[in-house]
Amino acid sequence: MAERVSVPRGRHAPPLEVRLEVQRTRLLEAAAEVFARSGYAEASAEAISREAGMSKATFYEHFANKEEAILALFDQATEVVLGRMAQATSSSPDLEERVRSRLHAFVQALAEYPAASQTLLVEIIGAGPRAMERRDAIMEAFARAIDEENLRAHERFGAPRFKSLEDAYALVGAISELASRQVRLKRPADVHELEPVIERLILGVLSQSR
Repeated sequence: MAERVSVPRGRHAPPLEVRLEVQRTRLLEAAAEVFARSGYAEASAEAISREAGMSKATFYEHFANKEEAILALFDQATEVVLGRMAQATSSSPDLEERVRSRLHAFVQALAEYPAASQTLLVEIIGAGPRAMERRDAIMEAFARAIDEENLRAHERFGAPRFKSLEDAYALVGAISELASRQVRLKRPADVHELEPVIERLILGVLSQSR
């Protein structure tokens, strides 16, 4: 989920660790495109390597198999989304403005990285037991991030407090399904159309916590 980069060759080539990082980034970008286009089941190390413009041997220098690649891509996509949401935290005492700022950051990340978003929301489900364990852990992390932000808003501004962590987890599940449906079926056509829907969902749950 980053811009494709290249490095000079020959005597101006950067250190090995820099070249390896660039290779890994390009392979993850390629993996996102291949998983989104072909699905995890049909994807292969060869297809990912070809998409990245690299040899299959280079792929195997970074990943043992396509499962390792999708797990790495999943972790990267999650880090980007959580990072965007954290940066968007608003200092406003207005509840709706705080919800709206983090929600916009989430949806904007999905819009900017459609292929990686499909991995995050769709392809990871069919990638085996390790992938599902990772997905469960990330869902929990998203829920805890939402709950912790709610706690800070409650202590600082007197915002309604969730009754339990399960309230936050329920929101994560609903938001995940709405975003997955949009990625898979393009319903609604523009992912930004989800913002008011999810905003109403979050505010509705919070209104029951007063």
